[in-house]
Amino acid sequence: MQSTGNDIKITVDGNTICYDDFGSGTTPIIFIHGFPFNKSTWQPQMEALKENHRVIAYDIRGFGNSSATDENFSINLFADDLIKFMDALQIQKSIVCGLSMGGYIALNAVNRYAKRFEALILCDTQCIADSEMVKDNRYKTIKEIEENGLNQFATNFIETAFCEETLKTKVNAVNTIKNIILSTSQKTITKTLTALANRQELCFSLPQIFIPALILCGREDKITPLKQSEYLNDHFVYSTLHSLDKAGHLSNLEQPAAFNKYVNEFISILNPATVAQI
Repeated sequence: MQSTGNDIKITVDGNTICYDDFGSGTTPIIFIHGFPFNKSTWQPQMEALKENHRVIAYDIRGFGNSSATDENFSINLFADDLIKFMDALQIQKSIVCGLSMGGYIALNAVNRYAKRFEALILCDTQCIADSEMVKDNRYKTIKEIEENGLNQFATNFIETAFCEETLKTKVNAVNTIKNIILSTSQKTITKTLTALANRQELCFSLPQIFIPALILCGREDKITPLKQSEYLNDHFVYSTLHSLDKAGHLSNLEQPAAFNKYVNEFISILNPATVAQI
């Protein structure tokens, strides 16, 4: 089953899930966006890879144009959504690529549904759970959003997420991300902050994951510093790590050419017959 195009909608577990689906290939690459964004943040990767691969990016429930039922959010729930989404598209096996929270979801899904994945791409993410201090900060942020709305949250997030050079030289991209945050419902933001605060630590699972892993991280990432990616690389059985200069937490947008090059090289090793010309 494959429908090609932007903003395709499908019902998964009572929610309308919106996704983009382009290209063709034996094993699709599924991109999972970070918090608090949507699938549009993967556009540079979709454009670069769709000529030689099937690439899919979807809005997590509650984000972008995907709906959400009233149940509480959790990383487990988001990972189950991924599997049900794959089932709905009749995808038995995929390469999964997740950035930040998308990485939490990907790692959770691979840990529990290992046979459904051929390879793992983790970007600007980590395997640790929140410390008590980080949890407290998330709950304070929830209270501030409930009292004052999303404007200050969006401003603070942008200033932390991007490196200084990006903030100065890629103003349009920065403003686009800020607008994405502001267009997300306040309820989705606060429910997801709770999910992030309550997620489980998955570092113990890394030596038990036997599929190839590519790890990418912006060298100036303040949210999930490079040392967290180095830890992932040190504890996976089969992994490769690349850091990206002049990039913060959104390395795929800040340095898309380098990011795409590393992804393409990784995929070409898995399947040399389908190398994208990037």
